[in-house]
Amino acid sequence: MDTLSNFLLAAALTFIGFSIAVPLILYLGRIAGLYAIVQERRSQVYILFGKVIGTIDEAGLHFLPAKLGLAAFLVNWLGKCEVVDLRLDQTYLRSQPVNSEEGAPMGIGIWYEMFVSDPVSFLFKNTDPRGSLSANVSNSTVRCLSNLPLADMLVNRHVMSDTVRNEVTPKSHEWGYKLGSVYIRKVHFRDAKMIKQIESKVVNRLRQVTSAIKQDGVNQVSVITSTAEKTAAIELAKAAAVRPEIVGNALRDISNDPDVAQAVFDVLEAQKIINGKATVTLMPASSSGLLTNLLAAQPARRDVSPPPVRE
Repeated sequence: MDTLSNFLLAAALTFIGFSIAVPLILYLGRIAGLYAIVQERRSQVYILFGKVIGTIDEAGLHFLPAKLGLAAFLVNWLGKCEVVDLRLDQTYLRSQPVNSEEGAPMGIGIWYEMFVSDPVSFLFKNTDPRGSLSANVSNSTVRCLSNLPLADMLVNRHVMSDTVRNEVTPKSHEWGYKLGSVYIRKVHFRDAKMIKQIESKVVNRLRQVTSAIKQDGVNQVSVITSTAEKTAAIELAKAAAVRPEIVGNALRDISNDPDVAQAVFDVLEAQKIINGKATVTLMPASSSGLLTNLLAAQPARRDVSPPPVRE
């Protein structure tokens, strides 16, 4: 039992010692300037007596005396360490006022990326490098893109983006900022009355185009219809001109045989009688004159209905 108790006590004391002693020792070593830990996309600028003695921008654990010399043991007490964020940042400037070559008031929305390229210049060459970069981009946009033709301003956004970037990059690099991608995202009219006038003109133009398309369709249909009617009339006229000849040839061929001709004429006569609206009275072959007179005098019955059936 004594051995087990001693083991548990030693383990507890070791755990407590390492839990407290190791972080304390590491903290004291960091305060003393023995080492430094740099985070990803960060830069640490060490300043002693108003002078930059070193810059570390590589992520990881660094042994400060190897980087700064003996000044590493004084920088945390008599100097300071500035941490600069090197991550990529983005900004969008809305509706920068420019005028086209035709005098139209336009607004340009420009989006750009920037990141810190020189931490020392970023800290000491400009008190507000981000604001200065934004103002520089805005001024370059107005200066470089004014008086452009309206058609180019609405279409050639890539060229305008390159123009603004080439204008801003050299100056921004002096302040420790480096400009990344620049893109003209929006080009619009700023005058509300002009927008309404353009909308009205576009609507009127669309109406004119629609009416022209409809009229052209009607004209095409009329041309097709008239052409079809003309062709049909020509063909009908040809048929009417050829019909007498065809009928005459057929009758001539029929008249060559008297029996066939007589049968044809009988059929035609019966067909005429059937198609006609005249009343036909049929009389039986009888020698009695009274029966003949009665049948001839009896009116024709057109609708003969059967007598009703009684149940």
